[in-house]
Amino acid sequence: MPPKTPPKAILFDIGGVCVVSPFQAILDYELENDIPVGYINHAIQQGPHDTGAWQLIERGEVELNDAWFRAFKAQLSRPEIWTAYWRKHSVTQNAGGVPAAAVERVPAVPDIDAKRLFWRMMRISRTPDAWMYPALKRLRHSGRFVLGALSNTVHFPTGVLDDEGVLFEKALLHPPPPHPHAADSTDIADCFDVYISSAHVGVRKPDPKAYELAVRELGRVAERKGLGEVSARDVLFLDDIGVNLKWAQRSGLRTIKVSLGRTREAVRELEEETGMQLLEEKSRL
Repeated sequence: MPPKTPPKAILFDIGGVCVVSPFQAILDYELENDIPVGYINHAIQQGPHDTGAWQLIERGEVELNDAWFRAFKAQLSRPEIWTAYWRKHSVTQNAGGVPAAAVERVPAVPDIDAKRLFWRMMRISRTPDAWMYPALKRLRHSGRFVLGALSNTVHFPTGVLDDEGVLFEKALLHPPPPHPHAADSTDIADCFDVYISSAHVGVRKPDPKAYELAVRELGRVAERKGLGEVSARDVLFLDDIGVNLKWAQRSGLRTIKVSLGRTREAVRELEEETGMQLLEEKSRL
């Protein structure tokens, strides 16, 4: 096969790509509380798009406070969403082995501690990913690409306390010296030429406007660097959510799916796309 044409710009999601996935915290919570795996993400994705608590907070349209946590809990507790998911989950898990009547007996909606869940998601996301973060640094050091971030985010009020009453700090948690990343900036935005935070710009993935904004901003940087114009087809986008990738592809971007717990495989794909070695030799085995 002929070699791939490298992208001019690489666009990264943050959570689940550059840092440990908040989905891991969700999965852990589901397993600990005997909730069908995938239900919480499903309930979040069901929105509604315009008024869902999660969607509103990621567009920066509401404040992170106790009223929002109540709304988030309500979003995760809708009987119609739970019932439909439970029945589908039960049929999938027990195909060919459980009478239909058993599937119809839907248990009560799980009592999800939305505040505790949220802060667990935020805390776990402070840890740089062991595979993608070093690759990101190598890409940055090479100077060959415009690097951007397009992340669905939350705006944290000054002095906000987590569920344990501790002042929340969103800074990255790097290992202590002599680790090679010990002295790195604790602001993930410093890794990029362009950093787009949904809660600050008022548009979130998978809205096509988010990708249009990202391509436009990446193009401006590329022109300043003398790399020429950047169109959507010149941008490679990495994300861990299928619907975000779907709409990125519809917007003309190239994509890499970063699956939970499989960032090393995504870095290998990134190597193929960029023509750069991004994994250390000992990590390639």
